[in-house]
Amino acid sequence: MIVICHYNEIALKGKNRNFFEKILLENIKLKIERNISLDSIEYIKRISGRIIIKPKEGILEEQFCFLNSIFGITGFSFAQEFDQDMDKLKEACWNILEKREFDSFRITASRSEKNFFLTSNEINIEIGAFIVEKKCKKVDLKNPDVECFIELVNNRAFVYMEKRAGVGGLPVGASGRALVLMSGGIDSPVAAYFALKRGVAVDYIHFHSLPYTSAASNEKVIDLVGELKRFQNKSKIFMVPLAPFQKEVLMHCPEKLRIILYRRMMLRIAEKIARNNKYLALYTGESVAQVASQTLENIFVIGDVVKIPILRPLIGFDKEDIIKKAQEIGTYEISILPHDDCCTRFMPKHPETRGKIGEIYQAEDNLNVDKLIEEALANIEVRVVK
Repeated sequence: MIVICHYNEIALKGKNRNFFEKILLENIKLKIERNISLDSIEYIKRISGRIIIKPKEGILEEQFCFLNSIFGITGFSFAQEFDQDMDKLKEACWNILEKREFDSFRITASRSEKNFFLTSNEINIEIGAFIVEKKCKKVDLKNPDVECFIELVNNRAFVYMEKRAGVGGLPVGASGRALVLMSGGIDSPVAAYFALKRGVAVDYIHFHSLPYTSAASNEKVIDLVGELKRFQNKSKIFMVPLAPFQKEVLMHCPEKLRIILYRRMMLRIAEKIARNNKYLALYTGESVAQVASQTLENIFVIGDVVKIPILRPLIGFDKEDIIKKAQEIGTYEISILPHDDCCTRFMPKHPETRGKIGEIYQAEDNLNVDKLIEEALANIEVRVVK
């Protein structure tokens, strides 16, 4: 058995292609070591726009199910390897197809080099005619019952029946590092997923209100990051206490501005951690007008407090779109578990939906912001999820 991993976007990277391929190869090795063991693999190598894995005897196809969670891989197949000889390829296709029940079929060949004496279409015609003669079935190029694929690569031929879908995107780590603000709700894990899909290696920051709330939100975030580790081998979570700041806001600031002030403080702290740890951006799960703090006016006044880029991959998503993706990636059932959110625990009755920057500055004049930031940073707990 040979495992063939395909990628699309990486192949378009021109002179940087080698960089992306190396990272993808290393990510595959890490996943193999975690799920099977590298000792069970004869070799892994890059050849002509694909990555080939040769397992040792006794390794089963189902042991490679983790390949569908490696960003960068658009699809993978379990193939048999042959010499580039037409008689052997005819026999290989026949051996695969004769065991199957079907009325119509298609042969689909591709060549990475053009030095084979037949074109791809000529291979299709010749092997197709051979199968028709053997099995008396018809060729259907548009909607066949079964399809047999042939890839001619590096003087070898690979034959297989099925293409399994991958998640696509870019290999994690190819696009730098970022920090995801993780609330424990539905949105932020989905935002993290889309960051990972673009090749961004992520760690997480979670704000809690202990001792005024239970530890459930912290445990929930750990579980969410544990689910997302299918797409990234390990992550850090910075657990940040927000309760002292919230207490000051409750005593000294207008009630309607609480959520805006909380979120501005979160971004300040997140930026400090990002700069100290060389993260290049912050990610949030915000979507325009989904809640009071996510109106354009409030997004503006909240984001005004930091200079680091704030990336919002869900900004144009409907809630139903976000829920569907959360269900798809396995975070939804965890996200809907009840917990005390640090913001909703002290939610004003009528939160401001159109914050004005001057009013926000005036409210923050009543707070010793720098001191509160330093206190929060001094009491961070870092959790590693492997």
